[in-house]
Amino acid sequence: MLRKTMIAVSVLVLAGAAWAANKEQERLENCGVVMQEIINVPDNIPQELLEKAECVIVFPSLTKVAFGVGGSYGRGAMVCRTGPHFNGPWGAPAMYALEGGSFGFQIGAEATDVVLLVMNDRGMASILDSKVKLGGDASAAAGPKGRTVSAETDAYMRAEILSYSRARGLFAGISLEGSTIRPDNDANADVYGRKLTAREIIMGGRTRTPESGRHLINVLEKSAPRNESEHHENQ
Repeated sequence: MLRKTMIAVSVLVLAGAAWAANKEQERLENCGVVMQEIINVPDNIPQELLEKAECVIVFPSLTKVAFGVGGSYGRGAMVCRTGPHFNGPWGAPAMYALEGGSFGFQIGAEATDVVLLVMNDRGMASILDSKVKLGGDASAAAGPKGRTVSAETDAYMRAEILSYSRARGLFAGISLEGSTIRPDNDANADVYGRKLTAREIIMGGRTRTPESGRHLINVLEKSAPRNESEHHENQ
C-alpha cells in the first residue's frame, strides 16, 4: 500500500513539473508572438532605439493583482546581446517577473503587453541578480514611439530602461516607475530543465536557446541584428 502511495505521489509530482514546464514554454513562445506583433505596428518602437538596446524584456498579458490599489503582475522573458561588449548576436532568454506599480488605464484590459528596452550596461547589470525598483534602483522612462526619434530629449536618452505597452490595439510609451523587475529562476528551471540563474543564461554564453524561444530571438535578429550604439561601435 505504501509503495502504491509513493508511486502515485511520484506520478503527481512529475505531472506537476511537466505542466509547469509546458506553461513556461508557452509563455516564452508568446513573448515572440507579442514582439513580432509590436514590430509590425506602423508607429512602433523607433528603429534606432531598438538597435542601441542591449536587452529586450517582453511581458505578455499583464494582469491586475487582487490586492493593493492598481498593482499589477506579469511574467515574461529577457533577451540580451552576447559578447563581452554586448555587440554580438542575441542570446538565450532568461525568464523574468514584473510586479507592483500602477500603470494607468491600460492595465485592466483583457491583455496588456509590456516591452522594456535596456539601454546600457548599468541597466542590464542591475537586473541580472536581484529585484530592481524602476525609478529607484534603475532609471526608467516611457519610451518614445515612431519610426525615428525626432528629438533626443534627456528624459529617455539618459534612461537605463525605456518602457512600452500595448492594450486594446493602442501602442504607447508607459511609465513603470514604482514597479519591480526580478529574475524568475523557478521559471528558468521549467524552461531549461535544470536550475539556471538569469546571470548564467545571459552572461555564460553556453546556454542553448530552447525551441520555444526561437521565435523571439529570430524577431530580434531580423529587426536589430547589430548593436549600433556609439559606445559599442568604439569597442
